[in-house]
Amino acid sequence: MSEAIRIRPVAEDDWEAVVALESDAYTPLGLCEGYAALRSRADASPGTCFLLEVAGGPAGYLLALPYPAGRYPDLARPEESGFRSRNLHLHDIVIAPAYRRRGLARRLVAHLEHTARSQGYERMSLVAVGGSEPYWSTRGFSADPGTVAPDSYQAGAVYMVRTLPGDDSPPSRQAVAPAPAVPSPPPRAS
Repeated sequence: MSEAIRIRPVAEDDWEAVVALESDAYTPLGLCEGYAALRSRADASPGTCFLLEVAGGPAGYLLALPYPAGRYPDLARPEESGFRSRNLHLHDIVIAPAYRRRGLARRLVAHLEHTARSQGYERMSLVAVGGSEPYWSTRGFSADPGTVAPDSYQAGAVYMVRTLPGDDSPPSRQAVAPAPAVPSPPPRAS
């Protein structure tokens, strides 16, 4: 992949692409939320929601928002208000199929972690769906035995947490040379 890669905040004109990426990734799992719910999550924390561009076009996105530890968004409805919490919940990450296995999800998560540390978050959480628990485990997340994901996240969903390292090093440059291929399944968090 020789195209330029850029991570930036989600803009108003990005929502059609975000909704299409979400639908393609989550409809087969029965987890598609749609525009209103996705938009509400980004509106709750615009500084922790990002679009991934490859060669100037949308190739993925990540939505994260502050949520109390042990809690997670209700997939059946939009957020009504934001929370104040030192826990940042990685609600959703999708990479377009054509760009998977190239380390782009890892770049998005690294960018989020740097942003989270700079904003004072101490830990991150997510709900691993679609059999993605091993993927997230290799990235430092571990299952929280005290929190059970609801049935709406589908069977096998696992609530996972990770303490953020105190490292304040800057994230890797966003417009850089191609990422090497990474032999891992596509990430899915919700």
